[in-house]
Amino acid sequence: MKIGFIGVGKMATAIITGLKQTEHEILVSGSSLARSKEIANNLGLTAASSHQDLINEVDLVILGIKPQLFDDVLAELTFTKPVMSMAAGVSLDKLEELTDSGLPLIRIMPNMNAQILQSTTGICFNQDVSDDLKVLAHEITDSFGTTFELAEKDFDTFTALAGSSPAYTYLFIEAMAKAGVKNGLTKTQALDIVTQTVISSAQNLLASEDSPHDLIDKICSPGGTTIAGLMDLEKTGLTHSVVSAIDTTIDRAKKL
Repeated sequence: MKIGFIGVGKMATAIITGLKQTEHEILVSGSSLARSKEIANNLGLTAASSHQDLINEVDLVILGIKPQLFDDVLAELTFTKPVMSMAAGVSLDKLEELTDSGLPLIRIMPNMNAQILQSTTGICFNQDVSDDLKVLAHEITDSFGTTFELAEKDFDTFTALAGSSPAYTYLFIEAMAKAGVKNGLTKTQALDIVTQTVISSAQNLLASEDSPHDLIDKICSPGGTTIAGLMDLEKTGLTHSVVSAIDTTIDRAKKL
């Protein structure tokens, strides 16, 4: 199978890194022929002479261009092959309009952890995508992380939970590290301790049949230190703040 990338930024490069572990042939096309050759040379791939030549040659086109460039770039192209888009805010209906086609269309939403092949990726399809193409699409997204198939109406919520939430997680880690520094640790020590604990806690949750609530109960002992800290977090409104942040993120996404 030949898979072509139009636009090869950081996210597309991360996806290509995962996809190179499969047996598919990969072609790339950048903003110019010179740029395409430079990208191809750096990634050990083949460059197409133009966006249109890439479309004509491959079996699936993956759009890695920025959403604000879609109108200008796609207007000059004739699409004859299935298209996968990773652009935030570009719906399947909008993609069909821009490609002027009744082609199979796929929308994905990876997150920044694709850079370490651990992306949490949302995926949805239009009605023209066959079962075989769905299998291929999942193979692509699974090559750089974990895939969640969901209805397109839920993409804004997914984006908040998977796309924006790493920033909120980093804020939590940073706050915990500051507490460690406040109480005598170096910043490096505190960050290492908190980061490893967050990683291990997430892995424990994935491996366990327990819910987060069950695991919290297992950590808390009557009259102990953990329940005292948890009560303070509830008093200062952690749960409400997190839910409010996600709601605000979703509301903002719907306005874009």
